[in-house]
Amino acid sequence: MIPVYRKIEMKLLREYFELCEGGICQDLLTEDEKRRVANGAIILSGVMQMSETQNGNGRVYPHGVLVREVENYKKMVKERRALGELDHPDTSVINLANASHLVTEIWMDNNKCMGKIEVLNTPSGNVLKELINAGVKLGISSRGMGSVSENNGQTIVEDDFQLICFDMVSDPSTPGAFMMTEAKERSNIFTKADKINRLLNSIIGDK
Repeated sequence: MIPVYRKIEMKLLREYFELCEGGICQDLLTEDEKRRVANGAIILSGVMQMSETQNGNGRVYPHGVLVREVENYKKMVKERRALGELDHPDTSVINLANASHLVTEIWMDNNKCMGKIEVLNTPSGNVLKELINAGVKLGISSRGMGSVSENNGQTIVEDDFQLICFDMVSDPSTPGAFMMTEAKERSNIFTKADKINRLLNSIIGDK
């Protein structure tokens, strides 16, 4: 029997979630973080992603896939490399010149991916601060690379998904998937150490 090979189409997947009311969930902040907020810092917190739930773009992230990617992302958080941008870039590459915030903490709470984001003192960060101070309703949007499949009327994110970052957005209707046109863009997302860490987490998760 001649094997049939299916071409895997890698897409840029982006999902929107609304943060806690007002953008700041004081109950998630430590006492030190609350003091920093009182002194002018802006720290956002809330739900950043969810597993086993069909989102606004019609996609479902399997729990194991999201847990694995959150664990991988924690390394970038620890090294203070977990940057995000304002609005929706149509690429898998994080543009440092457009960085507006830094993810300072991320964790899973059952099927919810929770996190904290600190707004940076950068040009894009200052725009974000002004939007927040003006009461603009903002949300968080995950950005990642992966393929999808259809199953019983649902679009399932496949095991090859790789979380890249979380962006701040205001429009939940932004298209959720874009074709990846340049393979070199994807190779620049993760360092060699990141790839080794991902592999180890994958092996541990399979046990």
